[in-house]
Amino acid sequence: MALARPRTPELEHECVRSPTLGYEPQGSYGCVRYLEHGYPNPLVRWHYHEEYELHLIVATRGKVFVGDYIGQFEPGHLVLTGPRLPHNWISTDTPPEGVPLRDMVLQFPDTPLREAAEGIAELREALPLLERARHGIEFFGISERARMHYERIQHTQGLRRFAEFVELLGELAACVDYRLLSTVQLQSYDDDVALARISGIVDYITEHSAAQFSMAELGRRAGMTESQFSRYFRKATGNTFTDFVNRLRINRACQLLMESDRYITNICYDVGFNNVANFNRRFLQIKGMTPKEFRRQAEARFGASRG
Repeated sequence: MALARPRTPELEHECVRSPTLGYEPQGSYGCVRYLEHGYPNPLVRWHYHEEYELHLIVATRGKVFVGDYIGQFEPGHLVLTGPRLPHNWISTDTPPEGVPLRDMVLQFPDTPLREAAEGIAELREALPLLERARHGIEFFGISERARMHYERIQHTQGLRRFAEFVELLGELAACVDYRLLSTVQLQSYDDDVALARISGIVDYITEHSAAQFSMAELGRRAGMTESQFSRYFRKATGNTFTDFVNRLRINRACQLLMESDRYITNICYDVGFNNVANFNRRFLQIKGMTPKEFRRQAEARFGASRG
């Protein structure tokens, strides 16, 4: 009898990070760890870890899975994932013998960088980048420069390695040609008081996304008229109120589609839609595929089927 396939991502523990898989040995690096591997490889699986990961694909094409995002990748695909954000890359065009080098990866922790930024003002420029990474960031137009940094990081240690990493971090922070891959987030805003009010409302919406509420009701919570709330909300989130709520609900639906066997009709109502046709239409608009197709494609995040 076949074992049931787990639907949740695997937590990557330090004990599995063997040099035989492509990791640098413990003690040979400081804040920044370099990793490279080919395909197929045991590291290619639906998983997450506590570190940020900057992932560069140098060979093959296939499907990428980051959180609830499903897309395509090819050589030059450069993505930064934040701590505990599940991800996987599945190649679909590899020769029978595989490829010796597909992935060049940098992993680095969150807390040391944030603590260092408290005393080193220049590092604060990277903090907005780290916040965006919670959703996964795909960068465009800088993969060749990034690969040069990877190669120099691979062959240096200590302060020289960290200096090279900080230079790369600065380029990523300055890059304006990117897209967020999974879920939605607040954008920068020049009115801290208003942003704090909107942030509280966003937290409330996120926690109660399946509930029924109106923009007027939430505007009163923020101490604003409905029209004021609409303007502030759109500037702070980059979305209209309706679009933002729909995206939250669709993202929750994606999670249920990936991690449960619930009927799609039930999921529709679970996440706050009261009309299946509207749910299907919004899902197609936001994800570019139907809920049924999303569930089918999401199965590929595990890689080869298991017996």
